[in-house]
Order: sequence, then C-alpha cells, then structure tokens
Amino acid sequence: MKKDLYDMTIEEMQEFAVSLGEKSYRGRQLFHCVYTREDSGSALPKSFREAVSEKGMAGAAEIVDVRTDPEDGTKKFLVELSDGDAVESVFMKYRYGNTICVSSQVGCKMGCTFCASALGGFVRDLTAGEMVAQVMLAEEETGERIDHIVVMGMGEPFDNYDRVGRFLSIMHEPEGRKMSWRNMTVSTSGIVPGIVAFGEDFPQVNLAISLHRAEDEARSALMPVNRKYPLEALIGAARDYTEKTHRRITFEYALIAGKNDRPDDADRLAGLLKGMLCHVNLIPLNEVEEIGLAGSGREGAETFMKRLEDRGIPVTMRRKLGSSIDGACGQLRRRKM
Repeated sequence: MKKDLYDMTIEEMQEFAVSLGEKSYRGRQLFHCVYTREDSGSALPKSFREAVSEKGMAGAAEIVDVRTDPEDGTKKFLVELSDGDAVESVFMKYRYGNTICVSSQVGCKMGCTFCASALGGFVRDLTAGEMVAQVMLAEEETGERIDHIVVMGMGEPFDNYDRVGRFLSIMHEPEGRKMSWRNMTVSTSGIVPGIVAFGEDFPQVNLAISLHRAEDEARSALMPVNRKYPLEALIGAARDYTEKTHRRITFEYALIAGKNDRPDDADRLAGLLKGMLCHVNLIPLNEVEEIGLAGSGREGAETFMKRLEDRGIPVTMRRKLGSSIDGACGQLRRRKM
C-alpha cells in the first residue's frame, strides 16, 4: 500500500526520503512542498519525485458532497475515506479568518442524546492523515486559506488522543503549515484523563469542554460520559488545567428548549463555574429530526445569556451557522450513507 504523506511528521518524511535512496534533507523539502503547495517540487530530483509518486500519496480521501448555506457561506463537506466510509467537516467564515471544523472519528462512542454523530454508533478512529486531508481538501474546494482549526466534528477527540495530537503537531510544523498552537482548539465531552494529559502535552492549544448541563443527574441523562466522569471530577480537572496553563477554558452549552434553558439552569451554571478562568459559549442548537429536541428561541437565549453576565460569567452566543445544510454533527453523513 502507498504511504499517506499527510500522516507523516517531518521526521518520518525525512526517513521516507532516505528509504527512497535520497538524503534526509529531501524529506524536509518534500514536507514543505506538500503543505505550502509552492511550486518547489520542480527543485526535487525527477527520480525522487517519481519514487514519491509510486510509493506515496497525499491523502486517501475525497469530497463527495458539498452543502453551502446561502445566508452565511458556511460549507459542509462529506469526505469519503479510502475504506468507503465518510466523515464531515465544516468550513466557516469569521471576521478573524477562515475556520474548519474537523472530525476525529467515524461515528462516536459517547452517545450524547442531542448529537447526530452518535446515532450510527462508532466505526473507527481517524488517522492524523485523514484529519489533515479534511483541511487540505477544504482549501482546494474553496480556494481560500484556512487560518483556524477546531477539532469539534464527529467523534470524541480525546478518545483518539494520540492521533489527534499527531494531527495538531503536523499542522504546527514550521516547515509546513506553521499554524499557531493558539489558532487550534480541541473540544471534549469531558474525558478527564485527556484533559490532564492535554494540559501537559499541548498547553498552548485551546481547550473547549461540552458541558450542556450543570447538575449530575441531568447531565448524565444528556451525556452518558458524565456517569464515568461526573461534574466534580470534570470541573476539578478544568480548574487544575487553568491553574497549570493559565489558559482560559471555553465551556460549550447548547441551549435546548425546556431542558437546560431556564433561569435556574443559568444560576446553577454560574455557581458551578464561579471564579474559574473560563468563558461560556452558548450554542443555538441545530435541530436533528431523529432526536426530537428543539433549540431555545432567541429571546430565551438572550435572557439566559444576560443572567450569566449578571452573575459575573463571561459569555457569548455563537452565531448560528449551517442550519439550512444539515448543520449538526453527523446529519449529512446519515443522509448520504
């Protein structure tokens, strides 16, 4: 089988070059060429380029469906992998630049009741190269540079920790993409050991935690991961993380009508996070027909937001993106597969 160039670190690409009979520095040149797309491939010996073409490939994936939101320009891609399964990625435009939301698994084990990714169950982890391919394919499709990455698509990133870490390192490599650690964000449903390791391994990468409820029984019903890592352990790990890294955590909170959007829900959330270096990102829920949950109305969401602000919690409301294009994680894959 051909080796996936997107799955190689720069050191591994140097070893790859040596295995093809070249000096290791040719591997660094190849890495630079792959990720900058500069016309520097012509500087590589023809025999080396031919050997790379024979033994390697840049991403075993392709975009098979694209949905574009006519209102905000958000693009959702269905990316087919070499084994025929598919994942989703989402291209979003913001004032500060272009962001891609990347999937880390085919399906998901977490079973969150509001998420379409869990409906089909878990299939497998993605390789780092398959995550890289989502970024590169999106740039090819849009013709635009991607400045920010969020690992917030299908799957639980900390359930695929090593490969997600490898992906981040490849994106950061100065000889290639040179993406700042601080332009990357990883979101977890609350895998406590992953949070601890992440603070050690990637202290400059942004951490987001999907919270969605502020009491154990209700959160466990919504997010089964809470049964293994209840709020006391989760919030304890989050506080330790902020003290160690001095980095702010974002807590994601999807507003679900009648479930977690009442005034007492806001009060419990404020009490849980009081005094922590954090920020709450309120998310208008993209509705999933099979699940039967509805997002809060705008007025209720703004009331919830003000209640948090009045209690000293930094909070913003995410712009609702992609609602007309099967915007929720896993929706498009379920429509097509």
